[in-house]
Amino acid sequence: MKTIYESTFVSVGVCASQSLKDNFFITFGVGAPKDIADYCFIHRNEINEADGLSAGAVMTIGEQDYPVTSVGSKARENLRDLGHLAVRFDGAEQAEFPGTVHVAGCAPASIEPGRKFSLFRK
Repeated sequence: MKTIYESTFVSVGVCASQSLKDNFFITFGVGAPKDIADYCFIHRNEINEADGLSAGAVMTIGEQDYPVTSVGSKARENLRDLGHLAVRFDGAEQAEFPGTVHVAGCAPASIEPGRKFSLFRK
């Protein structure tokens, strides 16, 4: 598999973990504005070929894989330029919003700093 995006979570906004209970989460790269960072899982990017993100890719958080089922029209650009994604764990085949990525599977119970976040293409 080809790595198209890889990063490491470095901090968790004070309100970010609540979103996992609602089957979604939001990422943002290091340097996110404070009012946004409070709701995001902040990560430091290591590999960024986000333009390759599409349905059929695999998202990995730690050791858990999630098949990507749909990608909104702005998601690639947001991820590439800002490290920003809104990820929904609902397996939808059509993106709800332009910046949303949908994956199959259940949201993790938690995401801690130090955990890897990756996207792969087969």
